[in-house]
Amino acid sequence: MSDNASLPSRQARVPDAAAGRRFDAVLAELFPEFSRSRLSEWIKSGAALLDGVPARPRDPVRGGELAILNATLDTETDAIPEDIPLSVLYEDEHVFVIDKPAGLVVHPGAGNPTGTLVNALLFRDPSLASVPRAGVVHRLDKDTSGVMVVARTLQAQTALVEQLSAREVHRQYLAVVSGALVSGGTADAPIDRHPRDRLRMAVREDGRDAVTHYRLRERFRAHTALECRLETGRTHQIRVHMAHLKHPIIGDPLYGGALKLPKGATDELVSQLRGFKRQALHAETLEFTHPITGEAIRNSAPVPADMLALMKALREDSILFAERERR
Repeated sequence: MSDNASLPSRQARVPDAAAGRRFDAVLAELFPEFSRSRLSEWIKSGAALLDGVPARPRDPVRGGELAILNATLDTETDAIPEDIPLSVLYEDEHVFVIDKPAGLVVHPGAGNPTGTLVNALLFRDPSLASVPRAGVVHRLDKDTSGVMVVARTLQAQTALVEQLSAREVHRQYLAVVSGALVSGGTADAPIDRHPRDRLRMAVREDGRDAVTHYRLRERFRAHTALECRLETGRTHQIRVHMAHLKHPIIGDPLYGGALKLPKGATDELVSQLRGFKRQALHAETLEFTHPITGEAIRNSAPVPADMLALMKALREDSILFAERERR
């Protein structure tokens, strides 16, 4: 943490109908731009008062009191703003929707303190320094491309996180996997950290609930393009689920296993499969309710060139193989 920013003093009258309810719950309704956990911390520190007097989060209100908020916002990140180009699909004063390219790390960390999405966001909007995680609501893996939403205010972030928790955000991905599937389905298998490899996740009986719905987008000779919809959002969820189903994502360095080339594959397909060094996974469409206006927001990110080239090679290989089979 670095410098703190003082918020303007805020006041709101507790409704009479709230009599008997907890102070922290009522405060969350009076000041919805802040999360309940943040407000609870301010109550405990004395930054949130009831009729000018400190109270505990669980204390009941009578109704009619004046709730007063004299708080400061911590600077939530020490990341340095950097002029990194961003592809913005939608923008207003409350949210950004961006198309993240493959190879861009979302958060600074060990080994990559700069050159991340957070650095780029802070350059575009310096006020994001006072929003947790610089407004990032959900993340994509470094080598997964596609659409992400970023909250520009605490109120927007709180509302979007609640939507994600309630499974009200539609997240649709395009994945190209090994094996020719004959139908779609649902992967309902809990996920948690791999018991031995801390870089990997794994399907585990004692893991967290994880559900991925998938359907066929295009079937090739020995691969399939799938449309995957997340019901939950666990780390590496689609990658782990597809590997668990024995249909790992092409190019996945963690879960893909050894490269398998179809018998008699075209030179172009062999080149594409050997040269595809990231997971063939793209966050294609994101749909959510605008955290302030309530409007339905839907954005799609175009399929990147490397995945289009991969699918083109798979398609042409399938056509040539079918023609040979007919002879």
